[in-house]
Amino acid sequence: MNVIKRAKAPTPKFFKVLRNIGLALATVGGTILAAPVTLPVIVTSVAGYLAVAGGIISAVSQLTTEKADGTQ
Repeated sequence: MNVIKRAKAPTPKFFKVLRNIGLALATVGGTILAAPVTLPVIVTSVAGYLAVAGGIISAVSQLTTEKADGTQ
C-alpha cells in the first residue's frame, strides 16, 4: 500500500482522536511562536517542540489504517 492509499484509507477512532490532539498541539505551538510579543527563551523552545511533536503525531495518526478484518 503506497502513501496516498494509506492517507485515503479509513482511520481507526483512537487515531482520529490522537490526530486531533496532535493538530491542537501544533496549533498552540505555532501560535506561541508567532506571538508579536517577546517571550522568554524557554517558552519559545517549548512551543517549537510542541509544534514539531504535534505535526509528527498528526502525520503518523493519519497514516494508520484498519486491517481488512476491521482490526488495527
